[in-house]
Amino acid sequence: MTLSPITAPELRGIAHGFFTRQGGISKGLYADLNCGPGSGDDPGAVAENRDRVAAHLGAAALVSLHQIHSADVISVTEPWGSDRPKADAMVTDQPGIALGVLTADCAPILFADREAGVIGATHAGWKGAISGVAEATLDAMERLGAARARIVAMIGPTISQRAYEVGPEFVERFLDDDPDHARFFAGGTDGRAQFDLPGFLLARMRAAGVAEAGWTGHCTYSDAARFYSYRRATHRGEPDYGRLVSAIML
Repeated sequence: MTLSPITAPELRGIAHGFFTRQGGISKGLYADLNCGPGSGDDPGAVAENRDRVAAHLGAAALVSLHQIHSADVISVTEPWGSDRPKADAMVTDQPGIALGVLTADCAPILFADREAGVIGATHAGWKGAISGVAEATLDAMERLGAARARIVAMIGPTISQRAYEVGPEFVERFLDDDPDHARFFAGGTDGRAQFDLPGFLLARMRAAGVAEAGWTGHCTYSDAARFYSYRRATHRGEPDYGRLVSAIML
């Protein structure tokens, strides 16, 4: 099976892809295109899967991070090896380096300022989102010469609101930050609520002044054939899960 990444018309002219789980060589829980070195998958299979992604993009190298649910951003000037920096976003103005973020329900965000020749890739779970990882990525892109009024930001497959049930302490954390955040929660069952992660991120990026922000509309939890999902694996009692990669390159 060939790779079948989702692409965004808004990022046309920039090599990118929100890669699905299709087209790799991993087996079992990790079938097929698991690109997560931090999983329990065979390291050789993960390496081959990542090589396939790099080849699909025509990249000299695919880099990813040791993600820690932070608002930390790395400016990439050259590829690194297996010793991945701890952060949750990357920016670069260097051609040929594919910036890849790994997700399995969290939101991958790909950024581009075509005119400046600056791109970014961000991993945003709820902790990173409320800590401002998207805004920190925009700041880092501007330091490389981008202008947020030209930046396009696209969210890829992530957990949708209908699948993201949270407890009252989660809601309180967001309302303590800003009572207006109540609009990103819908009523759930047994005193729980459902959180709109992509909606929250879109609102933050639009408020930050990007030229355009969108979401591909794909829910990782509800489509097991195409996407890995941490929450779905947990609900099924599975011991581990694969990681999707979303990547962008100049």
